[in-house]
Order: sequence, then C-alpha cells, then structure tokens
Amino acid sequence: MFQTLQLKSFILLIFFYTPFQFQPILADTELRALMDIKSSLDPQNKVLKSWKNNGDPCSGSFVGVACNEHRKIANISLQGRNLAGKLSPAIGDLKCLSGIYLHYNSISGEIPKEIGKLNQLTDLYLNVNNFSGVVFPEISHMTNLQVLDLCCNSLTGKIPEQLGSLNKLSVLSLQYNLLNGSIPSSLGNLNMLKRLDLSYNRLSGPIPATIANIQPLQHLDVQNNSLSGAIPTSLKRLDAGFSYGNNTSLCGSGFRALRICTSFDNANVDVNTPRPFGSITKNHTTPAHDEPQNSNLQTDCTPPTCSKPKKIPQIFIVVAVITGSVTLATAGFLAFLRYRRQKQKIGSMVEASESRLSTDHTNEVHSKNASPLVSLAYSTGWDPLADGLNNSEDLCQLALQNFRYNLEEVESATQYFSEANLLGRGNFSTVYKGVLRDGSVVAIKSINVSSCQSEEAEFVRGLNLLVSLRHENLVGLRGFCCSRGRGECFFIYDFAPKGNLLKYLDVSDDSNLALDWSTRVNIIKGIAKGLCYLHEETANKPSLVHQNISAEKIVIDNQFNPLILDSGLRKILADDTIFSALKMSAAMGYLAPEYITTGRFTKKSDVYAFGVIVLHIISGKQQLTNAMRSAAESCKLEDFVDHNIAEKFSTAEASKLVRLGLSCTHELPDERPNMEAVLQELNRRNSGS
Repeated sequence: MFQTLQLKSFILLIFFYTPFQFQPILADTELRALMDIKSSLDPQNKVLKSWKNNGDPCSGSFVGVACNEHRKIANISLQGRNLAGKLSPAIGDLKCLSGIYLHYNSISGEIPKEIGKLNQLTDLYLNVNNFSGVVFPEISHMTNLQVLDLCCNSLTGKIPEQLGSLNKLSVLSLQYNLLNGSIPSSLGNLNMLKRLDLSYNRLSGPIPATIANIQPLQHLDVQNNSLSGAIPTSLKRLDAGFSYGNNTSLCGSGFRALRICTSFDNANVDVNTPRPFGSITKNHTTPAHDEPQNSNLQTDCTPPTCSKPKKIPQIFIVVAVITGSVTLATAGFLAFLRYRRQKQKIGSMVEASESRLSTDHTNEVHSKNASPLVSLAYSTGWDPLADGLNNSEDLCQLALQNFRYNLEEVESATQYFSEANLLGRGNFSTVYKGVLRDGSVVAIKSINVSSCQSEEAEFVRGLNLLVSLRHENLVGLRGFCCSRGRGECFFIYDFAPKGNLLKYLDVSDDSNLALDWSTRVNIIKGIAKGLCYLHEETANKPSLVHQNISAEKIVIDNQFNPLILDSGLRKILADDTIFSALKMSAAMGYLAPEYITTGRFTKKSDVYAFGVIVLHIISGKQQLTNAMRSAAESCKLEDFVDHNIAEKFSTAEASKLVRLGLSCTHELPDERPNMEAVLQELNRRNSGS
C-alpha cells in the first residue's frame, strides 16, 4: 500500500512538474535556432557578436532581430553586413518569422529546404549573395509569401512549377542566376503578381500566355535568355514595363525591334497550354502537339530526325554563332557582376551622396551599395490600405495610391540604411538621406509602427491629411511606405540641402554660416506664411495646429527659403509618442506656458513658438537669457541683435521684428496676435508702410 501511494505521488509530481520543466525548454527553442544560425552564418563571430547564448533576443540587444507582441522572433534584418557563411536549416524553427532580409551579403551554399516551414513569412530577400543549388519546391509551402527575391546568385535547375501556388505573391525576382528549362505556365496562377523578373538566365521555350493574363502585372523582364516563339499580344499593355531583348528566337507583332513571326514560328495558340517550337523536319516544322509541353529548343537535332542535310550546316552555323555569342556575353556579364558585387561600390551613388544635409555628417560612404545592374523588386509589406481598398470605394484611400513607395525603393535610395546616409536620430524616428531612381535627392524619415496610431482607420486618415498639405513653405511629402516585415513606416520628403535653422544659430564671428539681415527677414516671413497656411481652413484641408514648431523643424532650401518639417505628422502618431516629442520643445523654450495648465494645443501655442523662433533668428542664439530678453523689451538692440551682422541691419525694422516676437510670446494667449495678423504686419513692413 505504501509503495502504491509513493508511486501515485511520484506520478502526480511528474504530472504537475513537467509543464514547468518543459516551458523554458520550449521558450529556448528560438534562442537555440538563432545560435545555430549565427554559427553557420557568421562562423568567425565578426558580425553577430551580440547574439549570445544567455541573451534575450527580444530585448533589442540582438542586432538585426525584432520580435512581435508575443515575444516571438518576427524579423531578421541583416542586409549588407558582410556575412560570408551559410544559412542554417535551423531557420525553419523560427515559426513566427514574417520577414527575412539577408540580401547584399556573400552567403553561400544551398537555400535550406526547411525555410518552407515558415508559413507566416511575407518577405524573403536572399538576393545578391552566393547561393547555389536549385530553387526547392518546398518554398511553395510558404503560403503567405508576398515577395520572393533570389536575384543575383548562382542558382541552377528549373523554376519549380509549385511556385504557382503562392497566390499572395506580388513579386518574384529570379534574375541573374543560371536557371534553365522553360518558364512554368503555372506562374499564370499568381493572380496578385505585380512584378516578375526572370532576366539573365538560361531559360528556353515560349513565354506562357497564362502570364500575360495576370491582370495586376506591371513589370515583366525576360531579357537575355534563350526564349523562343510568339510573344502573347496582350503583353503590349505593359508597354515599357515589358523587357524582352536578347532573345533572338522571339517574335511578335506590334513589339518594337522584334521580328514578325513566320511559318517557322509556332504561336501560343492555346492560352492554358502554350507550347514551344516544333523540331525542324523535312516539312520545316513538326506540329506542336507532337512535342512534349516542356520540350527545350536546345535539344540536339540527331541525324535520324533531320532530313535535307544540305541545309542543316547553314542552320547550325547560324545557331552556333548566336549561341556562342550569347554564351560569351553572358559569361562576361556574370564575371563583371561578380566583380561589382565584390566591390559593392557605386560611383554614381557616392557622388550623389557627397553633399550632406548638415556639416555634422561627413562620414565617408562605406557600406555596401545597391548595384545599378540589379532591377529591384516591389514589396507590399505592411499595408494598412489593403482592406479598405478591397471593401470600399473610398476615394481618399484611392488617392493615396499615387503616393505609395515600395520597400526596395527605400532600401536602394538609402543604400540599405547606411550609417553614412544617416542625417539624424530622434526619440521615435530616424532620418536618412536618399537618392531615388530618377536621381532626385530626398530625406527619408523612418518611424517604428509602435509609434504610430494603432487604429488603422485613424492612421489612413492621417496619411490622407499628410499628402494633402501643399505649400511653398512646407517640406513636400513625396510619399510613404509601410513595411510589415520591418515594422516601420517611411516618409519620403524633398531634401533641403542647406540643413535646418539650428545650423545658423550660435555661429562664430568668423563663420560663413552667419545669415545676412535680408535673409533672416525672408526666413521669418516664410515661416509665417507656412503657419498661416496650416491654421487656415480650406475646402481641401482642415485647420491644423503644428504643435511642435521649433528651429529644428525649419529646414532651408538652396535659395534659403524656409520649409516647415513634420506638418500634420502628429495625426499618424500615437499619443505617448507625441508627448515624448514635446520634452525637447519644452527644454528649448518653445512650449507655450498655458500647455502646462490646460494640456491642450491651440493656434496660439503655435504663435508662441513662432515668436521664440523670431527672437532666435534676430539674436542668432538658440537660447535666450534673461538679460537678452530684458534687452529686447528695453529695445537695446545693440545687446540683442546678432553681433555677426553688427551694423549691417535696419534698426527700425529690427525694432519692429523684436516687438513682434515679444508680442507673439506674451504669457497670455489672448494677447498674442493670430498668424494672419502677423503675416499682414510683415507684409506692411515690406511694402514700406
């Protein structure tokens, strides 16, 4: 009996104790997977030193690792880190991954089959590495995949037909590999595909007509292959988005620089089962239905199959010359591409990045840069607009589509967020300088999704307001990008090459940064015009309070015109993010005194901040001492106006501007003028009245 009781007690002890023993083991699964990935990916421990056995991957200490709200690893971002190892099969144990960004490294070996276990993955970027082997069909198990970029590796074999089951895929980039065989007609099942790039491979056979029927398709690149047959006429709708050069056996009607199909060309008659050429026979062609669907144009023509031997040598000579030329050109190009990838420097990008927003950032461009030979893929990423666009006819949301950028454009513009392009880092945002594909220079502000409005409807309304703001004294917003995989929102602004207003305050006597008097007056007037526009209610926009105007939020363009930053940005930010951003404003004296008692912003609080900026510009100082304010109130201009301009200013005009600044910073909000009255006063002074 006693032994029986002991046995039962032991069983109960195991029953209750086991979950607590297993729990840490299960929790450590992801950590062990990361350590396996580290040992394989970075065997010399040069890059991933912060990945430690006793560390917490979700603490923020593991470089390139981000977790979701359930403390599961959701993102690995290690692009351009000089990784030169292999990708471990342990990657398949990170079940909650939504984004893998390993592009622009030198990772070798095969892509592990285990990656197919990641059924929550949306973004897979393995491009510009040294991966070899085949594209495993197991990749098709990732049913949520939206972007698959395997460009610029050394992948061989055929494109798996199973990829046609990835019905959420919007981008498929396989260019610059060694893939052969025909293009699977199953890719025509990808009814959300926007971009398909198969260029610079060894593909043969026709372009399946099923691909031409994908309605969202915007870009199809098949150039520099060995494709043959008639191009589906419906691809003409892509216009410049369709690239097919250097496929000498392609033909079609209505395509520039493409020959008209002849009787030797077998057109794609059947939309569902397109077929390649028939073999050459004594009747010139064999009917297409006698050939297997995946037959290869490069199949050898043996003597028993071919008749009329007198004509064969001519054909072979032509084919041999063409094939040899293409092979040599391809080999030379691949060698050149590998050379460029080893260097990973782009002269044009470096030259475009020489001018900085501020003299504080003069680092040499040192990170890996995007190759100009690589056609970058489109990434939908996190998309707060998708549900609304599918379920409603909201014209506001439809209008936002014209302002959307994709993640690859942002990454390429910033040279994959190179530290050399870093312009500034704040409490909730990071700003990079970027160069877009059209050569224009931009500033790209990155904001973590956790700092944004959690309610997507509110976020979309905020976006709509942001893109509606258009004024000569506001920084122009070109567009935005939202990435679920990175967990960030990016806002693309016009670049202001002269830096922000802080750069021109507290400058030494011998500095060439000291602004002359007329420039200071024009800057004050420009800021007033911008604020007046924000405060005014129009048919296109509501009245808007900036809430965080300061010298740091004023940037200067080439003509020394002032541009106000972050107008309307508070509409997409979470409340706690806005509150944290106010601490700096309060420290610098821009926060109106009534905010402390009311906790509310009004137009008059913007007026107060404007008045502080006016006094800063005239005095040339970032901080106003009690002595300086006393001098301003007593109209002792010699003790207040910036010594850098000494007697080179209008005393009467300076006196009026100082009084205007003091009026705007009155302790009582009702005693301050509104911005319309401020602008009228500035205009009267300019007209000489």
